[in-house]
Amino acid sequence: MRTAPAVTIGISLKMYFGHHQTLNWSRRTAAIAGRHPAVAAGIAELFVLPSFPALVPVASIVAGSGIRVGAQDLAAEDAGPYTGEVSGAHLKEIGCDYAEVGHAERRRLFGEGDTVVAAKTAAALRNGLTPVLCVGELNETSPADAAARTVAELARLLPGLTGPVVVAYEPQWAIGAPSPASTEHIRTVCAALSDWLAGQPAFAGSRVIYGGSAGPGLLGSLGADAGGLFLGRFAHDPAAVERILDEAIALHGAAAEGASV
Repeated sequence: MRTAPAVTIGISLKMYFGHHQTLNWSRRTAAIAGRHPAVAAGIAELFVLPSFPALVPVASIVAGSGIRVGAQDLAAEDAGPYTGEVSGAHLKEIGCDYAEVGHAERRRLFGEGDTVVAAKTAAALRNGLTPVLCVGELNETSPADAAARTVAELARLLPGLTGPVVVAYEPQWAIGAPSPASTEHIRTVCAALSDWLAGQPAFAGSRVIYGGSAGPGLLGSLGADAGGLFLGRFAHDPAAVERILDEAIALHGAAAEGASV
């Protein structure tokens, strides 16, 4: 019987929590992950991206729970006179495994275009961090058009790079919305991104996950076309994270049953 691939579940806390609230959330979520069979069995890989000041204490809190830690941003350079920046080398040194790049908010609020996003992706890879590379169309369109646009965006950002990436498909029009994009839309775009990555040997081991008002109840409807979820505000309650881990167990069981037929 073929084993179904692990589901990747990422959580960005953005700037919603204060420092002590972040640590308390991390303790509660680590307790859930530490006892949950989805994490223990490797069915779900769980990572969290807290704010910069919380990275070291959060890494200590979640140690041994199966949760991995990453940053919400990183500098394009590794060292030098870049006031206020944090390098990938620094992040790796303090125990990070992931670094988010290219989020729509960074593009819209801080003017980060493709050149900056590509440079930050390169910085993550050369420092041994897995980039959580956010891509997605600005305005709502058909699934086929969104797939073509998003694959083209990914192709612009990755030339010359090597290493596994987590591609977070986040249609910008769905970020902060009451509900995510439709299941058909998500599955079509994620499948197209996965197919493109599968044809690029330089990015072996890469995964595609969906973000954009993602929350409990979505994972099971996506099947194998999306490799997981990238969560924001719908993960502020650790109980919601537990429900999504439960969904990962159910999804794994359904995939394993289908593979054995």
